[in-house]
Amino acid sequence: VPKFTFLIVGSFGAGNYGMSGRAYSPRFLWMWPNARVSVMGGEQAANVLAQVKTDAGALAPEAADEFKRPIVAKYDAEGHPYYASARLWDDGVVRPQDTRRVLALGLSAARNQPPQQTRFGVFRM
Repeated sequence: VPKFTFLIVGSFGAGNYGMSGRAYSPRFLWMWPNARVSVMGGEQAANVLAQVKTDAGALAPEAADEFKRPIVAKYDAEGHPYYASARLWDDGVVRPQDTRRVLALGLSAARNQPPQQTRFGVFRM
C-alpha cells in the first residue's frame, strides 16, 4: 500500500514519525508553504536550552530573552519548507489549491510502478 504524506502545518519530533514522516519511507512527502518541520518548535527549543543554561548558572535569567532570540530565528529558518525542499527532505512544496492534482499524479505514479517481488515467506498467525 503506497503511503503519501502532506505536511500542512507543523510536523515536530515524534509526531513526524507518527504521521508517516520521511523516516517511515512514504512514497511521496509534500509540504504546503505554511508547513514547518523540525525536531521541535523554535520557541520550545529556546526555552529548554535557556532553562538548562540558567539551571547550570551559566545564564542570568534576565539575559534569557537575548539568548533565545537567535535560537528561535535558526529554528524558524531551518524549519521552513523551502529549506527542507532544497535539501531534498521532501518531494516538493505544493500550493494548497494544487493538492488534489498533485495527489492524483502521485496515485497514478504509484499505480503504474512495476510490482516488486516479495522477499519473505508466508506469515502464519
